[in-house]
Amino acid sequence: MKIISFICIFLLAIALVDANHYGCGVAPCGFGRICHTLRGFCSCVEIVHCLDVNLRSNQMAQWRDNSGVLFTQYDITITNYLDVDITQIFIGTDCTLELRDYQSLWNVVRLPNGELTLPSYQPSINKNASYTFGFIVRGDRLPNMAILAVTY
Repeated sequence: MKIISFICIFLLAIALVDANHYGCGVAPCGFGRICHTLRGFCSCVEIVHCLDVNLRSNQMAQWRDNSGVLFTQYDITITNYLDVDITQIFIGTDCTLELRDYQSLWNVVRLPNGELTLPSYQPSINKNASYTFGFIVRGDRLPNMAILAVTY
């Protein structure tokens, strides 16, 4: 069981490294970093040092359907701590985001590469404000998510 856990974590790390193609200039920021663009200046910032924006999850509900399959509903809140609007954000996901069905994701757009971004009707997140999106997944595990890029 430990070896399976190790393999899963290793594959997740590889997936997130490959998925984070955002960067400044021609060099991608890579795993553990956010492509952070503020007032036209781009820099790769380590996630732990990026205090301008964060994701917070909240489990809203959990139930089993008639066939006994467990589902969990989560809300994810993006909080902008700066005095400048977020005009673009990309959130990376992986195979742990196993949606119940196509309609089980709201207030966010899932791109063909699996990343999440703001919908057209929500073009920005105001300064010092939050925006919430949600989804329903199979099982009870919170899917892996990481901010890949943010533009102010």
